[in-house]
Formats: sequence, structure tokens, C-alpha cells
Amino acid sequence: MATPTDNPTRRRWPGAMLLGLALTVVATLAPLVDVATVDTVADHVRAAYPDWGPDLVKADRNAIVIYLVIIGVLGILCWLPMIWAVVTRKRWARGAATIVFVVGACLSLAHLTMGGGAYKVILPLGYGILTLLPTIAGLAAVVSLWRGRPVKL
Repeated sequence: MATPTDNPTRRRWPGAMLLGLALTVVATLAPLVDVATVDTVADHVRAAYPDWGPDLVKADRNAIVIYLVIIGVLGILCWLPMIWAVVTRKRWARGAATIVFVVGACLSLAHLTMGGGAYKVILPLGYGILTLLPTIAGLAAVVSLWRGRPVKL
């Protein structure tokens, strides 16, 4: 008896990947919303460098926010072709998704642990955790791809 996954014309629906994309969009927009509202990134900079004036704090805050946005945009630019590859059942999708996941996971772990200068951790903890969430969805997606069936989230 044939199952729905046996049908070669049936396209996979990459639910975990779409969740990862959505979480990446949120992680990309969050620092921009933060700067426009409560500015916790500037508070993080001031906590590490209490003697800095407003211009230095603003410059460092901007560098952190720009970095987070660039990483987010790169993440989005990775999710989109991976989703396309899975939906169109490209043979290379599993391998490429695994490589993208490993790079993303290493980057997310660096966000949670990398310090420098007076910073215990350069990124505020909340942003480190926020960048980790798409990685968890990526893990579910990669497991799903290698198992050949969707992982329920």
C-alpha cells in the first residue's frame, strides 16, 4: 500500500523550515525595534563601559545592531533557497541544509559565549537566545530531511 510520502510528485511541506524562517525574520527585526523603543543594546554597552560617553555608546550599540541585522538577513537568504530545494525535492537539499545548519549552530553558540573587551558576552543574552531559536527549528528540519518524514514541533 502506497503512503503519501511514496508519491514522487507530492511536494514536501517544510514546516520546521518555515518556522525557522519566521523566527529568523523576528530575530532580524527585534534589534531594530529595540533601538526605536527601549534600547536595551545601549544599556548593555553602558553596563560594560560605564565611563563611555553617549557617542561611543551609540557607536558600539549601532555596530552590534548592524551585526545582528546582517546576520539575520544572511539567515533569511539561507532559509529561502533551502525551503525551495526541499519543496522541489532537490537531491542536494539534505547535504546543503545540514551544512547551513552546522554553520548557523556554530554562529548561534558563538553569540551566547563570545566575549571581548569589557564585555562578558558581546551580545546581550536575550539576543543570543533569540538567534538560537531558528537554529532549533533548523535542527528539526535537518532531522526531518534525513528521516524522510516531518518532525512534529
